[in-house]
Amino acid sequence: MCAENIALQAIRNVTIIGDPNETSRVVHRLIRHLTKTGSGTAATVHWTTDHIDHTIRIAEISSHAPIAALERSIRVADGVIAVMNAAVQSAPRLETILRVADDHQVARLCLVTGLDHPAADFDRCVRTIADMHGAVPLALQIPHGIGTEFEGVVDLVPMWALEPIAVEFYGSHWQVAEEWYRNLVDTVMEQDTTDPNDIRSLREIPPEQLHDRVRCLTHIGDAAPVLCDATPWSHIAPLLDAIVRYLPSPMHVCQPEHALDY
Repeated sequence: MCAENIALQAIRNVTIIGDPNETSRVVHRLIRHLTKTGSGTAATVHWTTDHIDHTIRIAEISSHAPIAALERSIRVADGVIAVMNAAVQSAPRLETILRVADDHQVARLCLVTGLDHPAADFDRCVRTIADMHGAVPLALQIPHGIGTEFEGVVDLVPMWALEPIAVEFYGSHWQVAEEWYRNLVDTVMEQDTTDPNDIRSLREIPPEQLHDRVRCLTHIGDAAPVLCDATPWSHIAPLLDAIVRYLPSPMHVCQPEHALDY
C-alpha cells in the first residue's frame, strides 16, 4: 500500500501538555467523532479549515513528567498547547512549560479549562502568561460568565457578524467583549493606522486580517493565543481551527532539533 502524500504545509504536529486528567479530556474531545488513527499517547486527526484539508498529529505529555523530558518534548515540538485550569491558583509546572517554550521560541496556544468551577479566574490565567515576559497573551475567546454563571464563550475575532442578535443575548457582557476585542486589535495591529477607540473601524477589520497577524506573531513566539474550553457547551471545532490557523507546519519551524522524518 502506498503512503498517503500529504503536503507539509497541511500538517500540524501538536504536543498537548498539562495535568494528565485535563489533557486526556482534551485529546478525547479532539479525536471523538473525527477521522483518526494512532493509539496510546499519539493520534492523527483530519480536519478542514477554510476549505483546506489538514492533518493534525497529536502527542500528549503530562506536566508531571521530569523537567528534562518536558524540556525535550517542548524543544522538538512544532507547536504546543498548554492546558490551564482556571480554578488552580498556582501551577509552577505550567509556568515552567511556558517559560521553556519562550526560551526555545516554540509556537504555543493556551487552552483554559475549568471555567465553570466556583473558583475559576480567567483573568488570572491571562496574567500568568503575561508574567512569563515572553509571549504576549492574545485572548481570542473570553468566557460568557464565570464559575457557576459560566454559560459558554464569546469568539472575539468573528464577533461583529453576530452583533445584531449577540448584543441582546450577551447583555452587559457584550461591552466586556468589545473591550477585550480592542485590546486584541491594539496588540496585533499596533503598526496599523486603525483607531482602536473608533468602534466603526473595529467592525470593519476583516477576520482574515486578524488571523494573519495572530499567526505571524505566534509563529515567532511573540504571542500566545488564549482559548476557552467550553465543555459541554460547544464543539471542539474552534480549537482545531486555531491549531490549523495559528500553529506552524513543519516547513515553517526553524529550530534545528526538528527532523522531517515523514
